Amino acid sequence: MIGVVYLGTNPKTEERMRYLPGRQVTFTKSYMEAAEACKPHNSGDHYVLFFERNVQTEDITAITYLRRNCRSLYIILLTDHLKSDERRIYRKCGISDTLDVNASVTIINQKLQFINERETLLFEDEVSNKRILRFKIPLWKRAFDIVFASLAVILLSPIMLLTALAIKIESSGPVMFKSKRIGTNYKIFNFLKFRSMYTNAEKRLKELSKTENQYAEQSPKEKKTKTITSPLGREAEKKMAEKGEESVMLMSDEDVMLIGDDFVVAESDFSKQKEDEINNAFVKIENDPRVTKVGRFIRKYSIDELPQLFNILKGDMSIVGNRPLPLYEAEKLTVDNSIDRFMAPAGLTGLWQVEERGKGGKMSADERKQLDIQYGKTYSFALDMKIIFRTLFAFKQEENV
Repeated sequence: MIGVVYLGTNPKTEERMRYLPGRQVTFTKSYMEAAEACKPHNSGDHYVLFFERNVQTEDITAITYLRRNCRSLYIILLTDHLKSDERRIYRKCGISDTLDVNASVTIINQKLQFINERETLLFEDEVSNKRILRFKIPLWKRAFDIVFASLAVILLSPIMLLTALAIKIESSGPVMFKSKRIGTNYKIFNFLKFRSMYTNAEKRLKELSKTENQYAEQSPKEKKTKTITSPLGREAEKKMAEKGEESVMLMSDEDVMLIGDDFVVAESDFSKQKEDEINNAFVKIENDPRVTKVGRFIRKYSIDELPQLFNILKGDMSIVGNRPLPLYEAEKLTVDNSIDRFMAPAGLTGLWQVEERGKGGKMSADERKQLDIQYGKTYSFALDMKIIFRTLFAFKQEENV
């Protein structure tokens, strides 16, 4: 159990603290007293200190002292409102979190439960080393990448030179296309490809991804539904009908409503919407009108990918790994069931590429994510050799994507 300490003189806060269920709170009036109360008696002792905001200069002195003398301490500042510069100052001197000074007993207890469930993570002494998971490429894999990529650049240089010349002749613009991609450990780097599209291609991606994306869930268009709560249901329904609104869906009192600056939505509907966004994170467009004639040829035979050999030599990628993703795709995969794909090597080819081609190019976004996660957990030299072998005999893309 985490120890709870209160530092302050607010009688209302003290009263709420006394009613915390199953919690023994230590009340202190000065930071010296609070520091003494937060000294661990055993190696696994941790404390949460509720710090009542007072005069800023005095608070900074107190919080700095507490941080220096109490290592296993999570400090929650009880305050009403903080300006951005004030928030920055309090965070810099060591505040872990903030809570409304008038927070109810229920809210305070929920905060304590949240901290208690994450005790190991929040109270690690070496935060930078233990709190953040990072992948480090094995020596055998890096050595293989350098040797393989170097030989490939030498052997394939005539093809790359001819490709560059063909691109320059067909359309204006640079030979190489650089885009920001997310690789291992969410590292952002410049991803190299031979340009296979016209120069204004990215401007049309948003429009095309809504109508032509193969990974998107295909569902009939539905009428927009206004969601309102049942206490106002009948009156609101009548008013909306008078205004000509398309439809109104009444929610029961048991539904949890999420309220934002410009929306009110049921929590279940919001969760479904976010799930759909994650499931449709990848973008893949068949018969893409943005692609040039040379681009179609070099894509069909994967020649457009050859400049990534220089990414591999630089260390941004590996020969075999999970495909590095554009920023707009990667940001939708920062959730618990997808994050493992970034704790693995980023690669030129990978498990899902050879599996997808084996399925004739038909693979759902979820299948792709699961194969990425599977590779990250099971990769080995033997598996890499198998994927490279399959890639060499399946480099031709039958579909035009």
